Amino acid sequence: MATTYAYKVRDKEGRLLQGSLEADSTTLVANKLRSMGYLPVAIERQGTSSLQKELKIPGITDRVSQKDIAVFCRQFATMINSGLSLIRALNILGEQTESNVLEGIIDEVRQDVEKGASLSQALARHPKAFNRLFVAMVKAGETGGVLDRVLLQLADIIEKQVELKRKITSAMTYPVAVLGLVLVIVTAMLLFVVPQFKNMYSDLGGQLPLMTRGLLAASGAMVKYSPLIVLAVVAVAFLFRHWIHTDAGRAAWDAFKLRVPIFGKLVHKTSMTRFARTLAVLLHSGVPILESLEITSETVNNAVVSDAVKDVQEAVKRGETIHEPLSTHAVFPPMVTQMLAVGEETGMVDVMLEKVADFYDQEVEATVNALTSLLEPLLIVVLGGAVGAMVVSLYLPMFKIIELVK
Repeated sequence: MATTYAYKVRDKEGRLLQGSLEADSTTLVANKLRSMGYLPVAIERQGTSSLQKELKIPGITDRVSQKDIAVFCRQFATMINSGLSLIRALNILGEQTESNVLEGIIDEVRQDVEKGASLSQALARHPKAFNRLFVAMVKAGETGGVLDRVLLQLADIIEKQVELKRKITSAMTYPVAVLGLVLVIVTAMLLFVVPQFKNMYSDLGGQLPLMTRGLLAASGAMVKYSPLIVLAVVAVAFLFRHWIHTDAGRAAWDAFKLRVPIFGKLVHKTSMTRFARTLAVLLHSGVPILESLEITSETVNNAVVSDAVKDVQEAVKRGETIHEPLSTHAVFPPMVTQMLAVGEETGMVDVMLEKVADFYDQEVEATVNALTSLLEPLLIVVLGGAVGAMVVSLYLPMFKIIELVK
């Protein structure tokens, strides 16, 4: 389906003219305008308002969801397998995608392919939508003539990554929500409820219990310094966010996450799943081993595992095997290195890595279920304990007064 493009041109006398044409790409529009004797100045696709162009919110407006990318891969693979040309397949995909951002990206990819670029080169110009793993696999599929099969593999790995993220999110949502609720309740009581009791107890006089004095002191500090506390929290959050985006900060934070009680095991198993799944798919697609290790180190999403994979890459450059240098890093369990050793002996490294990824997928699911079962009662106790301790602290002086009256 042709798209309408608005254009600005200069005629032979130098006058600026503007209008619109229907065509499949800006290149065809420019060629048509030149054949009419005009000099193209600007060509834009209609339908994108100036407000839309100005209001590009980084990380929100220009973000493409992984689910949309997975659907794009499956549909693309089906069309190529059916014998459609790249240009026609991309044209159809651009029209039927539900994401406006992805539609614009597909249109630009189609135009680049029309100009003579390979599909992998065109995709590489959009790293926010198509990461290096995606581009490398597409390049391998183009080289080997199995692009449809590679796209299906990409769809599988993206869907599994989305499912893995969903499992982790489901495990974290409940504790974060409960802890947030505890924080809100405690803050509200310190700011609004406890001060009422403080005025009442000051009129009665006498020595208050230690718990009550501590609660009243905390409430007084919260009321007096609440603006400073809010500013301090915001400043700490900002500095922490900046710190974990540095190389040293990210390495330290990722190492800390692996050591955290309970949740550290979940982070570790998730990292093993990403490592094994990514490397398996790359090797199975025909990507060279050194490039596969480099891409895996960039996409594994944990600095500790990433550094270990980089060491393995250097060892492979020197002619060593994969499993030997990998076994020197404690982050990789013996099962992973032994499976890799068997894979190297039998020439089935990708198959063994896929088995490792499936195993850790099941482990992640079991860990998530165990965490959910464990944390629900534990967090209820934390919520009840926090509120209960504050209530007891407030009413202890009243119990003492009743005893004195008796």
